[in-house]
Amino acid sequence: MEQTRQRSTMIDCLNVFQGSVKAQLSESKKRTESIKGEIIIQHTHAKSGFGKAIPIQLYSLYKIDPSTGEGKLSQEVHLNHGKRIHNKLNGNKCVKYELTFEVDRDFGFPGAFVVWNQHKDKFFLQSLSLQVAFRQMVHFECNSWIYPNHLMQKPRIFFSNTCYLPSQTPNGLLQLRKQELDTLRGDGTAGRIREWHRTYGYDFYNDLSDPQRGERPILGGSAHYPYPRRGKTGEPHIHSENVKGMFKIDSCIPPDERFSPQKLSEFTKKVIQATFHFVGSQGGSMSREETNQFKSFNEIKELFSGKKNQGVEEWMIKKLEARLPKEIFKEIGQGIKDYTAKFPMPQLFAGNELAWKDDEEFGHQMLAGINATVIQCLQVFPPRSKNGIWSSIRRSHIEHNLDGLTLQEAMNQWRIFILDHHNYLMPFLGKINQNGVCAYASRTLLFLKDNATLKPLAIELSLPGLSPGTEIHRVFRPGTNGSEAALWQLAKAHVGVNDSGYHQLISHWLKTHAVVEPFIIATRRQLSVMHPIHRLLDPHFKDTMHINALARSTVLKAGGIIEKTLYSGEVSMELSSSLYKQWRFDEQSLPGDLLKRGMAFHNPDCVAGVQLLFEDYPYGTDGLEIWVATKRWVTDFCLYFYKDDNSLRSDHEIQEWWSEIKKIGHGDKCNETWWYPMTTLSDLVEALTTLIWISSGLHASVNFRQYGYVGHPLNRPTKCRNFIPIEGTREFAEFLHDPDKFFLKMLPNRSEITLYMALLEVLSAPTSDEVYLGQRQSPNWIDDVWVKQRFEQFAEELNEVDKRIVERNADPKLKNRQGPSNIPYKLLGPVVSNVKSCQGITAIGIPNSISM
Repeated sequence: MEQTRQRSTMIDCLNVFQGSVKAQLSESKKRTESIKGEIIIQHTHAKSGFGKAIPIQLYSLYKIDPSTGEGKLSQEVHLNHGKRIHNKLNGNKCVKYELTFEVDRDFGFPGAFVVWNQHKDKFFLQSLSLQVAFRQMVHFECNSWIYPNHLMQKPRIFFSNTCYLPSQTPNGLLQLRKQELDTLRGDGTAGRIREWHRTYGYDFYNDLSDPQRGERPILGGSAHYPYPRRGKTGEPHIHSENVKGMFKIDSCIPPDERFSPQKLSEFTKKVIQATFHFVGSQGGSMSREETNQFKSFNEIKELFSGKKNQGVEEWMIKKLEARLPKEIFKEIGQGIKDYTAKFPMPQLFAGNELAWKDDEEFGHQMLAGINATVIQCLQVFPPRSKNGIWSSIRRSHIEHNLDGLTLQEAMNQWRIFILDHHNYLMPFLGKINQNGVCAYASRTLLFLKDNATLKPLAIELSLPGLSPGTEIHRVFRPGTNGSEAALWQLAKAHVGVNDSGYHQLISHWLKTHAVVEPFIIATRRQLSVMHPIHRLLDPHFKDTMHINALARSTVLKAGGIIEKTLYSGEVSMELSSSLYKQWRFDEQSLPGDLLKRGMAFHNPDCVAGVQLLFEDYPYGTDGLEIWVATKRWVTDFCLYFYKDDNSLRSDHEIQEWWSEIKKIGHGDKCNETWWYPMTTLSDLVEALTTLIWISSGLHASVNFRQYGYVGHPLNRPTKCRNFIPIEGTREFAEFLHDPDKFFLKMLPNRSEITLYMALLEVLSAPTSDEVYLGQRQSPNWIDDVWVKQRFEQFAEELNEVDKRIVERNADPKLKNRQGPSNIPYKLLGPVVSNVKSCQGITAIGIPNSISM
């Protein structure tokens, strides 16, 4: 009986306890509610997920935790039971985890979340989406690597895609906004930067060589060698003798700037493929100078794939293993069958095999090639050097070739143009020509015909004189046959050398890659990710710092690809610094650039405020349409968030951003008076439109057809090894005996040509995750209905521009749209619908950012 009574008492107590627990749970449920969401990660872990190794919590937008002064936190959740999916936008393989957060009923909307990585490996966090009250969605675009806690020492915070000016920041995010910016700025005391460090800082270009060896000057921070600042990486200096450093893929930059797993994999494969092409082009044992020189034009043609492409052979793999770092070489793996040994056919060769010899094509590429930003309308004849020396081109050299006009009539009608590679090169020729290179400073005069094509009139090639302040000039004119025609071809080759060097060092590197990096650093340090201007600019900065760091450690460094292949050799970056002295941000807008070069004039009746001298200038015509559409979008975006000029002036984040760009990022230009004062919305709109144009349209125009034009070594040689012979010399007799042989002997050797071709092959093709102007990486890039609708209108405007470009390319009256090479001008044809059509060497479209 006693045992029965005790058992009954225990059951009664258990029932009471269970009842109490149920009551507490019921009461708790009344005080809490659930927020469901899904998080997407790119990783290779098992489908079951990370478990408790990845805890996540939400921050309330307005509800404050009195103990911290920050937004109240939700309960902790973990990543379990993920489901493998494919990203519909870019085809990436991802894992989706469904989450349920428990929050207090008064929690309100989440404004941020915090994630800890207690796992042993890093992972790439793509996005988090939450469904809150009334089926509303809150989105977080992350796109960042999350490193383990033992490396990071603190959790990662991500803010939602809703934008707030600093004065409008919700209470729950005020401290988090400040703390996050403090983290990104750092305290300036960090030692060597590691890949998981999130601090952004500025540095000089002191990583191109070892300063203790004195190989190259440090760029930036001095009046003699001014330069834009780069991001601080803490990278060790790579000696020029380090061959494997030439193929470096990774770099120490902040996690938010690093390639995604998909892009890193694709980029690695591109490097391996280009290296196979380079190795395969050398043959099994070509090393001596005499066997390393092309002996016929047909040998050059054989570099490229025809109907059948040679596969990779065993000796190539062995050579590649010696050249590539182990971590890259192992990527070849089972995919060896995907690689080929021959270079793809450049568009110029495919369109017209002899177009490189054509004078009309020579002029056409100045208007529609990869360096269409240099041609100028001649203001004064004859041209004059900065040191006061007049050009030796005389009226008698050209007046007979002006289609019946006198020189004065042609000048009055703005029909004489100049490709000027003289003033900036002359001071460097002494150094350049000491190392087996034979370079001139060139001026090329051209005449605008009635059909708007450019006809070359004369080429002047100059060298420094025997005494200071003097110059030696030679003038060449077009010839139709015999030695005169052959000499003209040699002169055009030397102009091509100047043009290819200027393109790579100035148009492509300095004026896009280098000048934009300080803007990126300042944006990360001074503008919160919640700031609307940060949200506007972020797509235009994607991957730029990563590709720039790779360029410094591989292409630009002492003994790197540029020094090995371009005529400027060891003075390449010094030459780039010299040209930066003339750089002005206000002249980087497309209208400003066209006005400066005399290619357009002011006309308030035109939408862009300028009118081209002639419409059949593909770069100018297409570019202005892109510029106008972009400026409209930027204007409406800014007016939506700023009610007037006073609201801009009181925005301390934007003012600090602009001040840091001027005083530090472009610190060598801090005293220039041409910087916008940033006191009016028009200042902001002009600066933002210019920055977006540089990162998108300008870069696309100079980058994505490099292989198509310069990959043809006869069209734009990168250096010459002989001067043009002078009549009466042994070299001139050799030239007369076999002009073609002399031309080939003048070109770089096989190794130099094919190394440069391999570089261009990597640079000229975007990866599959490229996002184009008028697109965003995710449709949920901002949680604002009006902004999304206005952006869709911008995309539709670009669609209409694209249609008009297609129509212009099909118009037979517009001779410069295709030229003798039969290559339609599509470099500024924005792609807003069919991204797949952009893949490969023949890429078209305008990527948002400088990511290649």
